[in-house]
Amino acid sequence: MIPSSQNQAVAFRTTHWSVVLEAQGSTPAAHAALEELCRTYWRPIYGFVRREGTKPEEAKDITQGFFALILERRDFQSVRQEKGRLRSFLLASLKHFMANERRDAATIKRGGGRTLIPLDEIESYDSSEFDRSDMLSADLLYDRRWAFTVLDRVFVRLREESQGSARAPLLERLNTLLSDEPDRPSQAEIAREFGMTENAIKQAFHRLRQRYRQLLREEVAHTVATPAEIEDELRHLIAALRS
Repeated sequence: MIPSSQNQAVAFRTTHWSVVLEAQGSTPAAHAALEELCRTYWRPIYGFVRREGTKPEEAKDITQGFFALILERRDFQSVRQEKGRLRSFLLASLKHFMANERRDAATIKRGGGRTLIPLDEIESYDSSEFDRSDMLSADLLYDRRWAFTVLDRVFVRLREESQGSARAPLLERLNTLLSDEPDRPSQAEIAREFGMTENAIKQAFHRLRQRYRQLLREEVAHTVATPAEIEDELRHLIAALRS
């Protein structure tokens, strides 16, 4: 079920984009919200920096330095809601940051004295995708990593909703059907595993898929300025995943 326009208006008051728009505030709540935004979207940022030919340690430093700058609210002075989406805004800001900061490696190093936040797994994170011979461009890799980040958040929410439920093991198994993994089980296999009819599994999966689509729209809504942009951003993310 698609949220009504009234519910969408309420939701847009607390989106990730609204966090950016209000980032010049100095309240602890504003700082905490920005910090959470950085923790959420560091992988596409880091992926872009790496694909630009930057070695892992320097890429980690640049990523930390970029988010340190965001936390200082020094890159939002000209931001307006109509100027685009969070995805494109962060990428444009990153390119501007790299063009300026690369002139002084000492400034980049661990944020150049700025206050840093711990980004989960960044000290050990890397991917064989960076070494593929048929490499995507830095911009396309950024969009692809962004799309995966959005999907990851959807799956986290699905799991959180099922926690504590007697149906949690079944829902966790059905989650695998939403992926494109070649070794995912069939509905018939899951039915046998849980002693259910295949039709019951089909109905349960139908409900899960509806909830998945609703959560996906909600996550995308968090990253755009207006509800009217949701569909276009969804199409962009699907195209990025297929690239």
